[in-house]
Amino acid sequence: MRHAIIALGLLTALFFGSSAQAQVWVQIEAQPTLFEGEERARAYAAAFPDVAGFQMSSGWYAITLGPYAPDSAALRLNELRAERLIPSDSYINDGSNYRQAFWPVGTLGAPPPPLVEVEPLPDLLPEVPDLLPEAVTPDLVAEPLSEPVTEILPEPAPAPEETASEARRSEQTLSRDDRMALQTALKWFGFYTSAIDGAFGPGTRNSMAAWQEANADDPTGILTTRQRTTLRAGYAEAQAELGLQTVTEAEAGIAITLPMALVRFDHYEPPFVHFASKGGSGVSVILLSQPGDQGTLYGLYDMLQTLEVVPLDGTRERREQSFTIEGRSADLASYTYAELSRGLVKGYMLVWNPQDDDRMARVLTAMQTSFEPVGNRALDPGLVPMPDEARQGLLAGLEVRRPKLSRSGFFVDAAGAVLTTTEAVNNCSRVTIDRDLDADVVFADAALGIALVKPRAALSPRAFAAFKSAGLRPGSEIAVAGYSYEDALPAPTLTFGALEDTQGLDGDPGLHRLSLMALPGDAGGPVFNGAGAVLGMLLPKARDGARQLPAEVSFAVTADAITSRLAQDGTAPRGATPQGALAPEDLTQLAESMTVLVSCWN
Repeated sequence: MRHAIIALGLLTALFFGSSAQAQVWVQIEAQPTLFEGEERARAYAAAFPDVAGFQMSSGWYAITLGPYAPDSAALRLNELRAERLIPSDSYINDGSNYRQAFWPVGTLGAPPPPLVEVEPLPDLLPEVPDLLPEAVTPDLVAEPLSEPVTEILPEPAPAPEETASEARRSEQTLSRDDRMALQTALKWFGFYTSAIDGAFGPGTRNSMAAWQEANADDPTGILTTRQRTTLRAGYAEAQAELGLQTVTEAEAGIAITLPMALVRFDHYEPPFVHFASKGGSGVSVILLSQPGDQGTLYGLYDMLQTLEVVPLDGTRERREQSFTIEGRSADLASYTYAELSRGLVKGYMLVWNPQDDDRMARVLTAMQTSFEPVGNRALDPGLVPMPDEARQGLLAGLEVRRPKLSRSGFFVDAAGAVLTTTEAVNNCSRVTIDRDLDADVVFADAALGIALVKPRAALSPRAFAAFKSAGLRPGSEIAVAGYSYEDALPAPTLTFGALEDTQGLDGDPGLHRLSLMALPGDAGGPVFNGAGAVLGMLLPKARDGARQLPAEVSFAVTADAITSRLAQDGTAPRGATPQGALAPEDLTQLAESMTVLVSCWN
């Protein structure tokens, strides 16, 4: 009986010793749903005989090849990646985060399969049956067997960590793609900021040490085999959680990595491709694609800033061939990039909730590094039938943010200070010049009805006002430059009239009375004489319910009143020099160079 127990113990040890060998899988994909996981597993099963699928602890569904011994898995991974038969970001997973199996179909709920199928061992102990006396019953044999089996299956001790020398030797076997994959993972988690080049220089070493320290490991700057596997696995799981995939949008001619677990394709509305929020993620993506030139690029830059998904606060930068727009409010953030190349304007916009900043910073990095114009085509404007008015302004399908009101203004010095009506700056959370240049209010004089604003960025206007206050003749022809239709037109218009009197109806010397058919948007515009000198600034129509003046009666603040008030705040107004009348086209050019749109935003 003792011999039988020893023999069976040996048999048990042989069996369990084989099944306890390390087993790993080559994970090639992860999908968010069982249906998608089975679809992809079925596709891979047509090419590989050892496809397996497991539900992960994160809830995603992993598609794998294997299991293999670790050395065999590394060879298999390198071989398949070299032949481009599996995705380049495939990696080795030890299965610790695998739960239920779902592939092959019918294995749902089963544990991961064993690495080795143990064959019977008939020749190892041929004499075992003869060692048992006939009088011994099966109960007497089975009872003592439980104790030896327990004793020969101790909890396996963890493999010892590699030393720095051993880690460096194992690191030397890595391919360039393996090294780049490690840099990519380090960059994803915010430890690495340099180029992905596969070269382990000081920057990479420092980032490795920082990652080790963050994970309570000795910061040697050399990742061990275990640490490399942990880093890659964490990166892959984070990617799977976001569903980051390279999307090639053929109609738009754009290839870019998008978080497809958070967004889904919604519709085309040239020049936009809309990817709407998925599963209540609060994330959306818009691809930009249209033919055009620098004027198209600059027009898009201006118009995108009027969208509700582009909050007012944030950095803006427009370059010769590209631009970036960042917008941020308490509950909305967005980032937009577009570039001009070979007569095509292409780009993207990411929109998210600021509470998700950490994840979206990684998504944005993936989008920025992967964005690539593809081919020589842009989104066909005729792809989706749309009325002409929907295409105007390039804002189809997007809600446009409009200012509370817009009025006119004009430059009064070489530094870009702008005089306008107080109506344009009262109760505004933001004041802009020419739609997108932020400006600060220097003063608002309610008694005169004038306000001075200065742009936050330095300006060099092509022309600014030269004021004339003497020698004015009632009945002479004047013109007012203004944005009559507020922000509907891209440039000011000239409205012609006459100087009726050099004082107000009640004899106020600070006003000129004009005969002029002005509109509300013209208020704040300069009043010119025929020689291009500024006689004053047009005031809004008086709102007095008890008195209705004829429609053509307007008033302007005089040049004397304006220059006196400007001087009080350190702005030195320029006086006009005598000259002859300007040709109509020259007066128009002067007015366009001097007059600006002033907008009030809430």
